[in-house]
Amino acid sequence: MDFSRIELDAEHQRLLDDVRAFAAEHLTPEVFAHELETGDNFNEKVHLAMGERGWIMPHWPKERGGAGLDRLGVRILDVELGRARLPHVTLGTTRLVVRAVEKFASDAIRDDILAGVAKGTVRFCLGYTEPHGGSDIAGARTRAVKDGSEWVINGSKMFTTGAHNCQYTFLITRSDPTLPKHKGLSMFLVPLDSPGIEIRGIRAFSGERTNMVFYDDVRLDEKYLLGEPNGGWAVLRGPLDEEHSIGDGNPDGLDEVSIGWMFAREIDDALQSVIEWATTPRADGSRPADDPAVVERLGRVQIELEAALVTPGPSGRVKGGETTVWVGAELLDLLGIEGLVSQGRPGALGGGQAEFLHRYAQGTVTYGGTVEVFRTIIAQHELGLPRMEYPGSKLLVTSAS
Repeated sequence: MDFSRIELDAEHQRLLDDVRAFAAEHLTPEVFAHELETGDNFNEKVHLAMGERGWIMPHWPKERGGAGLDRLGVRILDVELGRARLPHVTLGTTRLVVRAVEKFASDAIRDDILAGVAKGTVRFCLGYTEPHGGSDIAGARTRAVKDGSEWVINGSKMFTTGAHNCQYTFLITRSDPTLPKHKGLSMFLVPLDSPGIEIRGIRAFSGERTNMVFYDDVRLDEKYLLGEPNGGWAVLRGPLDEEHSIGDGNPDGLDEVSIGWMFAREIDDALQSVIEWATTPRADGSRPADDPAVVERLGRVQIELEAALVTPGPSGRVKGGETTVWVGAELLDLLGIEGLVSQGRPGALGGGQAEFLHRYAQGTVTYGGTVEVFRTIIAQHELGLPRMEYPGSKLLVTSAS
């Protein structure tokens, strides 16, 4: 592996300077105050400003609304905006869905929707999880029934993060319950302003907002079907595999090694705030860092963080989530009762980063699929172990009601 530093040419240096200037101008204290208040992990003004520069789909050519950046340029953009703490969740879900829309959307909607994505006016959320099903996406029971040239959708989804800030949801439905589990599914791109849709906000323990979305006789023109009826699993697999980091990835070495990196920024912020606490003299002149046990524990946190960052693929997802849970508890234990003051409250140590990390960590073993799902992926895709077969796994059985 090549660990040498990349020397930027003049073009990439100008891009770096431009991104840093953009972050200084747009990622303001007001943006972060809005995030603390809403938990949205999205800011429309910033998103639209990115669209004006072609940075939502930066690798697209300029004639498609992108910036025409090469791989290094895209990497510079992502790294610098990540360092500046860009609210990123809705940007991420939108990018996940784009390829499926390019490949499977009907001619009637594809071009207009993709043009809106590049501008920032069209955004996608993920309509996967259902209240009864957890991470078993293929067990969807939200029903889609064909009625002439329309489909009628009934059911509910949970953890549809960003739905209230998006125009479409990438929705998996059960279109034929008599077929085997993975065969009777259909995917739709559902306009979220359709009659019969209710979006109900839910706050996670971390303060982040997610949503329940209810579908009550939602009538949908067939142009919003992605791919073939009952062929939804083929449509879903691309975004799902990308989210789960299945595949060879790009061989140029510019990607993050671990998909657990998404948690690392929260760990690092909390760790730095606790290091500042540990090295600040108390009233008697002593410092917590004068205790070798404190230094040893902080050193172990740093080591575990680095291990999470260099653990590749699905294993990195497991390591990232479990490290975040452990670090959150470890740092709060070091701080003691002083560390329990919440983020944004007067007297919060280090801005309350460690306290927030502890709350945020509780969801990191479920985001994008539970760590148990990723262990199954590791077993099947990396170790080549056989797939487990359970009674009833081939056919979805629904109640008569």
